[in-house]
This record gives sequence, C-alpha cells and structure tokens, in this order.
Amino acid sequence: MKTGFALALAAGCLAFGLGVGLAAKERPPGMDLIRGKPAKEAGLAALQEAEKLAGSGSWERLGVARVYYLSGDKGKGQALIDQVLNAKPKGSDWQRAGEIYADAGEPLKAEEAFQKTLIANPKDDTGMAEIGAWYIRTGQRAKGEELFSQALARNPGELWHYVRAAEALLGIPPGR
Repeated sequence: MKTGFALALAAGCLAFGLGVGLAAKERPPGMDLIRGKPAKEAGLAALQEAEKLAGSGSWERLGVARVYYLSGDKGKGQALIDQVLNAKPKGSDWQRAGEIYADAGEPLKAEEAFQKTLIANPKDDTGMAEIGAWYIRTGQRAKGEELFSQALARNPGELWHYVRAAEALLGIPPGR
C-alpha cells in the first residue's frame, strides 16, 4: 500500500512539474518585447503578441483589428474584422466594427455596420445612444436625435445616454 501511495505521489509531482514548466515556457514576453526598441518596431511587436493573446475572442480580435486598420495596415485589420463578422457576430461586434470604420473616416462602412448593430439588438438603448451620437457628429442630427429618442424612451434615467448626447452636440470625441 505504501508503494502504491508513493508511486501515485511521484506521478502527481511529475505531472505538476511538467505543468509548471509548460506554463512558464508559454508565458508572454512582457516588457522585454518593447523595451529599448524604436516605437514602430515595438508597436508592431506588441500588436503581434496581442493578436496571439486574442485567441477566438471577438472583442479582442476586433481590438487588434482596430490597431492594424488605423495604423495603416487596412488589409490585415479588415481580414480580422471579416473573421469576426463572417462567423456568428453579435450586435456588439457590428458596433465595434462600425467604430473602427468611423475612426478611420469611412462613414459609409461605419453606417452599414451600425445599421446591422441596430437590427441585431433592437432593444439595446446603449447602442442606440452611441450610434445616435455618431450620426450627430457626422452632421446627421435628425437620425441621431431619433436614436436618442428611442434610447431615452427605453431608459430615461441612464446617465450615459445624456453624456453621449452632450459629447456629440458639443463636438467632443466619444468616450470609450
């Protein structure tokens, strides 16, 4: 009985040690990845590491896509956006894609994505307010006010709806 216990304990320790070793081997590089390198080289290295860490998370991949897209590598950014949107996108995925296009100064692509957001989440008053603010910022105040009207009808006490309206009407970039 003692021998069986000793063998089981030894096997458990071995498995634990292997697990710790593998975990240590797979640890992300941290600051060593960017420290002392020129900004562009460090930024691209950080972005590549972020892409590895994003895994299959849609918001995570869209976050990485945003940086590629806005830093000038629209092809790589669009490929990541397409991966998310060609799977089973949620309304929030469409909204994040729309925000990327809006930040890139591509209003037609932004509006298309925002419309898909509204269709996917017709009861999302937060999304309505954020998209309404975008419409106001782009000179389409009537469309924006209509979305704010719907958002405030659903949730008239939501502080952030008023903040989004104030930002848009006062020409302040969106707080994200």
